[in-house]
Amino acid sequence: MPRVKKAVKSRRRRKKILQMAKGYRGGRGKLLRTAKETVQRSLVYAYRDRRAKKRNFRSLWIMRINAAARQHGMSYSTFMNGLKKANVELDRKVLAGLAISDPQAFAQLVAVAKEAA
Repeated sequence: MPRVKKAVKSRRRRKKILQMAKGYRGGRGKLLRTAKETVQRSLVYAYRDRRAKKRNFRSLWIMRINAAARQHGMSYSTFMNGLKKANVELDRKVLAGLAISDPQAFAQLVAVAKEAA
């Protein structure tokens, strides 16, 4: 069997990890072992927080819709129930955007929801 020299592969692997650790302070950005640990942890955090971000934004949208609906004398749950009964299929992201950027349109949606409820 021919002799295998692993220099290219191993250098590439080390370089990849140190490239991902670029900007980290001290040994975390320079030493392979600590950089590898730090990069691994950062990738775990990134994966976890991509999912947490979706939850955070949904709760933010719900808070905004609730605040805007209460200004018109309606709770969030009755507002959403009224929209569902009126067959208005707008998601929470769009509703929250309307509540902030276009209060008149949101007021019309509240009227539709009150009528259907």
